[in-house]
Amino acid sequence: MRGRDDVYQAIFMLKAGIVGLPNVGKSTLFNALVANAKAEAANFPFCTIEPNVGVVSVPDERLEVLAKISNSEKIVPTRIEFVDIAGLVKGASRGEGLGNQFLANIREVDAIVHVVRCFDNDDIIHVSGSVDPARDIEVINLELALADLGQVEKRVERLRKQAKNSKEAAEELAILEKILICLNDGISARKVDLSKEEEELIKNLGLLSRKPIIYAANVSEDDLATGNDWVESVRQIAQQEQAKVVIVSAQVESELVELSEEERKDFLGSLGVEEGGLKSLIKATYELLGLRTYLTTGPQETRAWTIIAGMKAPQAAGVIHSDFERGFIRAETVSYQDLVNSRTMSAAKEKGLVRSEGKEYIVQEGDVLLFRFNV
Repeated sequence: MRGRDDVYQAIFMLKAGIVGLPNVGKSTLFNALVANAKAEAANFPFCTIEPNVGVVSVPDERLEVLAKISNSEKIVPTRIEFVDIAGLVKGASRGEGLGNQFLANIREVDAIVHVVRCFDNDDIIHVSGSVDPARDIEVINLELALADLGQVEKRVERLRKQAKNSKEAAEELAILEKILICLNDGISARKVDLSKEEEELIKNLGLLSRKPIIYAANVSEDDLATGNDWVESVRQIAQQEQAKVVIVSAQVESELVELSEEERKDFLGSLGVEEGGLKSLIKATYELLGLRTYLTTGPQETRAWTIIAGMKAPQAAGVIHSDFERGFIRAETVSYQDLVNSRTMSAAKEKGLVRSEGKEYIVQEGDVLLFRFNV
């Protein structure tokens, strides 16, 4: 049975859907990421819910450092869920491949990781006969836009009837009609500029072509440090879409699975990179979604919590438990670096580095917090 705190941790557990055309290395990358996370996690919580879903711990070196300072019994990292989404082929929006199944799976994710083939290998035949990342990106973006088109058309039809008597329906209709113009041209809904309020009105539709996207440029191990011309073409597309690009190598990730931590460092170093694909992907996802991590530490546990950038202290406290938000009094706050430099919490207090912050305080990346509350 899941503990109460696990339920609250899940409020902000990220869900990233991994998509890609056949033979681009999507499932190889997914399996390797999950296996590497399992290998790296050691005593951290890890589970595979279904064969295509892996919940992995987010690597964070700060946790071990704080755990030593507090003599914590356990470390609890924040987590991210990767979903290997099958069935995305040309014509998926019309039910080709596993069309309907893929649509249901992908609607639930916070971000899409689109694996794009940027390597040549005569033994692995590309579904379209040649390597062309720009074409592959266009195919998948078009399928997502077409899937949205069907959904938006139905919604618009319903709203037109309601708009005469409802101000909210009229507002939503105006937004969706703007989006409809783009979708009819096969253009992603993310290209339409919306205000925060407008975004909120259409949030429940979970439009696929509006979801934040990270392009995982899958290269051979020789190109991992430098990239190649194909990667550059992906970067140019990403720039127009305000998307992120991460260079990964499914081949390298698969090889890392069998290695010890020391051997991993040496192997990655010999390829000219410092970190594996898991860390790079998680970093990019956090940046893209505007997420932050704050930390709590004590003798019982040291733990990382994920929040949305700009959250005030009471909301951040609510991620631990709703009682913390409801009865919030103040947050004793010290920056991670100040605490590490001071070596103990009491030394940090003596130096005046621990602040008492109120309800309006915006929590910063790496804040170490202790919440005072009364319910």
